[in-house]
Amino acid sequence: MARIAGFEIPDNKVAWIGLTSIYGIGPTTAKKILKKASISSETRIKDLNDSDLVNIRGVIEKDCLIGAELREKLQKDVQRLIDIKCYRGNRRIKGLPCRGQKTQKNARSHKGSRRSAIRRK
Repeated sequence: MARIAGFEIPDNKVAWIGLTSIYGIGPTTAKKILKKASISSETRIKDLNDSDLVNIRGVIEKDCLIGAELREKLQKDVQRLIDIKCYRGNRRIKGLPCRGQKTQKNARSHKGSRRSAIRRK
């Protein structure tokens, strides 16, 4: 298994699919990374040599925000919305959808499951 940016990449996968196992890298980003590193996206991870892996690591470190850094940035963004008390921040606090969906009958997945009448007593 190849190790890129602290993540284990399965050897038997095609390169762009293997890169998507890293948190923060989707299919489009994976293909762009491989193009910048001048590697065919259809190459298998096990067929990549050390210099190819170094190139991929360099591109990821230079261009992408991944893993714990990305999670931390997303958390800070949400916390900023809550701190400035904007509409989206208030909806986050209340556990309601913040992108304009109606909530009278739906939004169960964001609100959470309903509490039964017996449990409320």
